[in-house]
Amino acid sequence: MNRPIDELLARVRAAEGDTIDVEVKSASGGLPQNSTSTLCALANLPGGGWLVLGLDEHSGFRPVELGDVQALKQGLIGKARACLPPVQLAIEQEDVDGRTVIVARVSECAVSAKPCRVGKGGPAWIRAWDGDFKMSTLEERAFLAQREQPHFDRLPVTGATVDDLDERLVQLWSRTVTDLDPRGLGRFTNREQLFRAGIITADDIPTKAGLLALGVHPQQFFPRYVVNLAVEPAPASAGVRARELTTSSGPVPVMLETCMDWARKVFDRAVATDASGLVTDSWQYPLEAFRELIGNALVHRDLDAWSEGQAIEVRLQADRLIITSPGGLYGITVDRLGREGRTSARNARLIEVCKYTRSNDGARVVETLASGIPRVFETVRAAQLPDPIFHDTGVSFTAVLRHPARAGTLGAPPALGRSERLVYDALAAGRLSVGELQAATGLQPATLRKALRSLRGKDLVEQYGGRGQATTYAREDSH
Repeated sequence: MNRPIDELLARVRAAEGDTIDVEVKSASGGLPQNSTSTLCALANLPGGGWLVLGLDEHSGFRPVELGDVQALKQGLIGKARACLPPVQLAIEQEDVDGRTVIVARVSECAVSAKPCRVGKGGPAWIRAWDGDFKMSTLEERAFLAQREQPHFDRLPVTGATVDDLDERLVQLWSRTVTDLDPRGLGRFTNREQLFRAGIITADDIPTKAGLLALGVHPQQFFPRYVVNLAVEPAPASAGVRARELTTSSGPVPVMLETCMDWARKVFDRAVATDASGLVTDSWQYPLEAFRELIGNALVHRDLDAWSEGQAIEVRLQADRLIITSPGGLYGITVDRLGREGRTSARNARLIEVCKYTRSNDGARVVETLASGIPRVFETVRAAQLPDPIFHDTGVSFTAVLRHPARAGTLGAPPALGRSERLVYDALAAGRLSVGELQAATGLQPATLRKALRSLRGKDLVEQYGGRGQATTYAREDSH
């Protein structure tokens, strides 16, 4: 029977560092001061996480000699109690290669009490990949909004009128409703049908759901409700910005079609012959899986005011495809995705409208049978690719499709050392200061400065600011 520590060790060694839900600290010199922020961040993470003491990341996560083990455990408990609400811990003591390692399972804080803070009125912390960050005011608002069923898709859009709805899309939607639900919503007609569906209000103002699903151009009112797609640059073109950069706008069915056109353009395609002699196209990533993931991002993204400045982001790298959308999962956890016939709708009204919305090829935009994510698993496995990876931070959700066989191809990210890679990956979030980079990477100041000098020398990172000004750094491909 495998111990938790065995699985955790395998995960961090495979990742060559901490993961979004596993933080490893040496603690050879005592309990690190930043343990409190880590406990707080893991408690705010959907599903909670693990804090492991006694392993050295710089030596391949080999065990180190701990001091007073009991004092370390008591110190963890004290730091957990310093949070509000107190973080719930389950602490075990394990043996790894003859040395003691402390494994603390951090339980997720109750949604009704989030965000968890360090002390009364103190900062709240959030987990992002392998680092802990102070929550912004907008992120705190996102957690507070999760305490009850969101209804932001029902709100009227100020300044919009029925003329902002696309007549062709509305007619197609109405015909579909009449065909599929003749005794329910389909028995109404014209304005009453739009009102009963929640597309317009009693005052004939389009709702956010109605405008996003059937609007002429929703971005007139919500400029960042778009999908940004890009192929990350090859190492041979250092300093070159992302290629095939596309912004998908319009109502949901149009954005979905634009994303699929982009995928057909940038995904590698090969001709394959099965055992029966049937010749088919074999795509780098299954188009059906991509469609499901993009469709989910479009209808499940957070629609609260805090996220209005954020877009859905799609990045095609050499060995993976990354899709990130604002807002975490609602009513379900990552470990249950695709493994049970259950669905949970953050934007219930938008999803109901989109259920009867069709793209130009007649395909549904979404289905409500909880079969979408299972289908992603099926198509990915049929293509002999690894299972998708999902990350939920509570304020963002990321889906990752992987293609390990392509890791060494021309489209690969730059070949970097460990410290350079930590810094380069951290800068994917945007411009960061040295202090923010140190918090994100855990690197010592001297090591961090050396990595930044090297990345700038390779034209992968640019410095902003200078003497007498705040200095920040950004990836060259993020301008």
